[in-house]
Amino acid sequence: MIVAEGLQFDALDLGQGDFSLTADFTLAPGGVTALIGPSGAGKSTLLSAIAGFLAPRSGAIRWNGQDITRLAPARRPVSILFQDNNLFPHLPVWKNLGLALDPALRLSKTDRDRIDDMLDRIGLSGLADRRPGALSGGQASRAALGRVLLADRPVVLLDEPFAALGPGLRQDMLGLAARMMGEAGRTIILVTHDPDDALLVAERTMLVMDGSVQPPRDTTALFADPPEGLRRYLGNSGPPRA
Repeated sequence: MIVAEGLQFDALDLGQGDFSLTADFTLAPGGVTALIGPSGAGKSTLLSAIAGFLAPRSGAIRWNGQDITRLAPARRPVSILFQDNNLFPHLPVWKNLGLALDPALRLSKTDRDRIDDMLDRIGLSGLADRRPGALSGGQASRAALGRVLLADRPVVLLDEPFAALGPGLRQDMLGLAARMMGEAGRTIILVTHDPDDALLVAERTMLVMDGSVQPPRDTTALFADPPEGLRRYLGNSGPPRA
């Protein structure tokens, strides 16, 4: 039996009320894949199912051949970074990162060394004792990114985590996330409404539209010659800058 590598959606059917979303393909491991489509099309629904927060009506989700459809979120090979960063406001930055290593924060000297090293890598050395409220938006995003990297799970879901940042800082953070996670061999799915973000960091793009998630296509080729549904989504702006 040949085991498919990557993230497999096997006749997946997700539903909430009258809403339905289907997917039936395998996403090859590694790299950044953008997930784009109109608001309400089902982008966050797909991420919720991958992360374990939404059970499918039918079908399966597999990672490297292992069926993870019924696994609890904490047991999945998946980390997710939300728009609000999910930093705990009463904890200093280093403890927020430490939650990735031990939710009870029973941290060893080795753990503290790993946290300090990560803070240095993400440009937050010297800010370990600050609380999230004392950080800028970009600094808070870096702290959340560091926690995901310390969690060391092979699949990372980015649900527009940098949407609140200005365009320049957002693209800087996307570049940083893609570079650091790429070095670690992560498989990254990035939800975005901005085609320019997809072109910046994503080798592949999945289009979510009309009740289905389409298999990934080369990002540059997709936006150079978008299908009709994507053209409607892009509107008068036309294809994004290459």
